[in-house]
Amino acid sequence: MTPWIAVLIAMFVWWFSTGAILMAVKMADQAGARARKTATLVGLPLLICGTFGIWWTLEDASVLGAYIAFLSALAIWGWIELAFLTGIITGPNREVLPVFLEGWPRFLRAVGTVIYHELLLASSFVALFFLTFEAPNIFGMLTFGVLFFARISAKLNLFFGVPRIHAEFLPDALSHLPSHFRYRRGNWFFPISVTLLTLAIFCWLERLYMAETAGALTGFALLSALTALALLEHWVMVLPIPDERLWRWMMPASPPTQTRHNQNTETGGHHGL
Repeated sequence: MTPWIAVLIAMFVWWFSTGAILMAVKMADQAGARARKTATLVGLPLLICGTFGIWWTLEDASVLGAYIAFLSALAIWGWIELAFLTGIITGPNREVLPVFLEGWPRFLRAVGTVIYHELLLASSFVALFFLTFEAPNIFGMLTFGVLFFARISAKLNLFFGVPRIHAEFLPDALSHLPSHFRYRRGNWFFPISVTLLTLAIFCWLERLYMAETAGALTGFALLSALTALALLEHWVMVLPIPDERLWRWMMPASPPTQTRHNQNTETGGHHGL
């Protein structure tokens, strides 16, 4: 199996899983708060199966083991993202940011909107790290790690300010989030973000080139593709790329009277996983 097949699979799973989560969240959002909780509970098999998949493939360094570990990490991530988008696991601050707040108070308020979500992600990554420590198959942990650090980078860029802020698909439960974003031509952290992601891609490609087994070749091809998609998501924040079209057709129609708090933001698409 060539690395290109792994790359195509990673791209398809990224696109489809993002669209599926957004569609589920949108449908639950239109049905009300109880439906959001139900959607999160119904999605629990993702977390359970993902955790089992990581554990089951710890000693499996084959091609199949790399794929299962990769998909398992995405399943765990997907459920946590679902719990966030439904507003079940977010943070204590659920109000629109006062416009007069700046500096450290603004940062603390922004952190307070997502802190429970971030702590869950961080603890999951730490758990996966110790679970896979010295195991033959660490691709599940590495996959989750790429998603984790890329998401932190994206959120920091949204906080510091970027030209294009994508809040079109945010549900009502998170309608306060865009007020914590900042519309700006650029920020000092963006070049650091894209540089680190680019270096990570070259790191995975070097490991892919030096891979001695088919499982390692597949695993590093998957990581290279996923990191490249994360890099693309960062560039979408500053370039006029209509990425929302990738998922708009999957979304149910919104009520015409729906309102949102989207101060200082532009309408755009939701980034991938």
